[in-house]
Amino acid sequence: MSSDSQEPPLSSEAQSKKAAKKEAAKQEKLRRKAELAAATTAASNLSVEDDPLAVNYGFVPLIEIQSKTSVDVNEWTRVEALDDSVANKPVKIRGRAQTIRPVGKKMAFLVIRENGFTVQCLVQAQPDSVSPQMVKFAAGLSRESIVDVEGVVSIPAAPIKGATQQVEIQVSKLYCVSKAVPSLPINLEDAARSEVEIEKAIQAGEQLVRVNQDTRLNFRVLDLRTPANQGIFRIQSQVGNAFRQFLLAESFVEIHTPKLIAGSSEGGAAVFRLDYKGQPACLAQSPQLHKQMSICADFGRVFEIGPVFRAEDSFTHRHLCEFTGLDVEMEIKKHYFEVMDVVDRLFVAMFDSLNTNCKKDLEAVANQYPFEPLKYLRKTLRLTYEEGIQMLKEVGVEIEPFGDLNTEAERKLGQLVLEKYGTEFYILHRYPLAIRPFYTMPCYDNSNYSNSFDVFIRGEEIISGAQRVHVPEFLEQRAQACGIDVKTISSYIDSFRYGAPPHGGFGVGLERVVMLFCGLNNIRKTSLYPRDPLRIAP
Repeated sequence: MSSDSQEPPLSSEAQSKKAAKKEAAKQEKLRRKAELAAATTAASNLSVEDDPLAVNYGFVPLIEIQSKTSVDVNEWTRVEALDDSVANKPVKIRGRAQTIRPVGKKMAFLVIRENGFTVQCLVQAQPDSVSPQMVKFAAGLSRESIVDVEGVVSIPAAPIKGATQQVEIQVSKLYCVSKAVPSLPINLEDAARSEVEIEKAIQAGEQLVRVNQDTRLNFRVLDLRTPANQGIFRIQSQVGNAFRQFLLAESFVEIHTPKLIAGSSEGGAAVFRLDYKGQPACLAQSPQLHKQMSICADFGRVFEIGPVFRAEDSFTHRHLCEFTGLDVEMEIKKHYFEVMDVVDRLFVAMFDSLNTNCKKDLEAVANQYPFEPLKYLRKTLRLTYEEGIQMLKEVGVEIEPFGDLNTEAERKLGQLVLEKYGTEFYILHRYPLAIRPFYTMPCYDNSNYSNSFDVFIRGEEIISGAQRVHVPEFLEQRAQACGIDVKTISSYIDSFRYGAPPHGGFGVGLERVVMLFCGLNNIRKTSLYPRDPLRIAP
């Protein structure tokens, strides 16, 4: 780097201010540490055995949580439901001890978390209900322990900054249901920290802990507790729900296809091969063949949500070896646009659903991983492959006429589409036949092209679809041309010999939809327990 690009050194006044700020932060840490030590020492001689109020707190014996007695679960109030409507009323909650802050020997604050919602609880010594020993018990709880809290809801005079719920519980009873280890392998406060916050701290001369992706995945159970991750997988749940509900309303039938198959569903090298009782088999790359067979079985319109497998060799931010496929197959009357029409309406409805029903979850994700809301049109833009290639050529990006788009070209095209049409969600169709699977129907007017399409979000592909070949003799020719042993898929091809309607469909990667909708940079963030070329645990 040249000297011209270096930042000027700080003035002596700025350096002294910076040093004073660091010293103040250091002294504050020491003060808190001393305060905690003093509270612990002051309470060290207190004995539970000598406490007449010991029944109000403690560890719940295992026998009591072995389904010993049935209870009315309505006794517990959800943390999410705690607001001023329950002011001055007794409540009972269960959650995790997110933070624990003792204040002397007669007071401690707890923040209890349940499903991403948090509430502040005050444990304060009272003559008839809360003993100093109970305060000591509260202060000694390990973070992330699961506790039952009983008390009366109060409305604080000032806003509570460290909790989602703007009420406080005056604790009268406190029981630990499950104790976490005293020292957690990762700190949730660190895991929930955004890169923006870390960079700001570095610029201010401070050092904050950055939890890297591998460490997060090694301790995924803890990592998943952060607000952003809770948001990501609630959004993912809504994607699956919106997908299912839309298609059921359109008279689709949900099916469940086998994941162990003879041969390969799509050909190519990305296949997990295995021995199945002496016979060659593989894990399904998609439910493609069985989706089509189900159409031949007169179901008319089918969909599936389930695992699919690809033996990826490279370790990239885009690929997993196992992911969740959202797959659709349907009869068509005349044109593969009928399938694209379903894609259009389905995804616009899905995006609307996410923006309406997942506002808090999207906000939680954006707080840690900032992103701009997805731009999409009410009627999804459609471009032919040739039109897309022409747009790239006009800005100096050369693509082989019948070649595939690489990642850089896809992203560049996404940028051009956004600038010209104002959308980050669009369909590119009529792809070259040579780069599509063997079961893809060629175009009627030019066999170099196919009745196929891909769909993009933010310049990355999320959907691949097409009209399928339903003529068995032609299907055999296409399979052989793609290097597939026809004998291994004979039952699939035979299903078309008994009368098969014209049909088409598409496949969607669930994790990719969530990753790109939320503008995330790594697909492992949207896989609950990722499987990639380097990871098969936890």
